Amino acid sequence: MLESERRSRTRSLTLRGRTLTWGERTYIMGIVNATPDSFSGDGVAGDVEAATKRAKQMVADGADMIDVGGESTRPGHTPVAEEEEAARVLPVIAALRAALPVPISIDTFKPSVAARALQLGADVINCVWGAIPGITDVAAAADAPLVIMHNRATAEYAGDVVEEVISSLERAVRDAQAAGVTADKIIVDPGIGFGKTAEHNLEILRRLREVSVRLAFPLLLGTSRKSFIGKVTGLPVKERTFGTAASVALSIAGGADIVRVHDVAEMSAVARVADAICRG
Repeated sequence: MLESERRSRTRSLTLRGRTLTWGERTYIMGIVNATPDSFSGDGVAGDVEAATKRAKQMVADGADMIDVGGESTRPGHTPVAEEEEAARVLPVIAALRAALPVPISIDTFKPSVAARALQLGADVINCVWGAIPGITDVAAAADAPLVIMHNRATAEYAGDVVEEVISSLERAVRDAQAAGVTADKIIVDPGIGFGKTAEHNLEILRRLREVSVRLAFPLLLGTSRKSFIGKVTGLPVKERTFGTAASVALSIAGGADIVRVHDVAEMSAVARVADAICRG
């Protein structure tokens, strides 16, 4: 085992009294979209009761943490003003914190929304634009874990997409650490479906072990129901569970530590079997 892989697989993170030991097993992050326009068609549009019911079911089905987002990031989405996003997610964060013992992640790239969510009981910032100014400051000030995702405005790459993703994430990690985010609080995500074609996504997944070995940080993967699965299978969003299962199992084989999913019960079973095979 390479040194970088050894270091990433022995680090742990404790949240809400729960220790996540990287490399021991795969952790399940359940998705709660407090939006009216989620690509997956499961947005609760700020309905706190519906969001709480869904999150409770996810925890019962095996979710280790819940990720709450209030702005769709699908291609062609309509940007949401800061206060509108806050109005969608903050009541949900407060309700989930009162109802659930598991860690909660706030999916946002707006520093003010992230800071207010942490104050209401969120534990992790999940930023689709990586280690951007403001977000890193909020994470550092709160000593909160930060998910640094790779993203770009267009799916244009001068060279090898995997090399460019790794290099970009390495720079983002340095930026986060320079802002005061400690190494044990950093999680990286290659950004499947963000600024990438279906072929790029497949290439990253095919070579995921390169990413997990070279980046000495826990690795989060979000492949659930995404369009590259639709391109491969020809199936609409709500019929991509089996395709998602294949991508989750192979992501675990490639070194994923956390998988972010819509179908928690099904993907928990996939992860348990994949872990039994891959981790022993």
